[in-house]
Amino acid sequence: MKKVKVKELRGEEWKIEGDLVIKEGKIYVPKDVELRVEIIQLYHDMPVAEHGGQWKMVELVTRNYW
Repeated sequence: MKKVKVKELRGEEWKIEGDLVIKEGKIYVPKDVELRVEIIQLYHDMPVAEHGGQWKMVELVTRNYW
């Protein structure tokens, strides 16, 4: 948030819990390509995601991340 000069979160759907920004109950992931790739890789390597295809992967990641 400091990096993009955001001083406060507006709207009730946003809150801060420790070092995490939460939006609508999901962890907000900033536009950081390396971080996003790391999150996708974590889900890709999970046995439950095997052979589910691209849309299954998207559905799994977006359950917890915004």
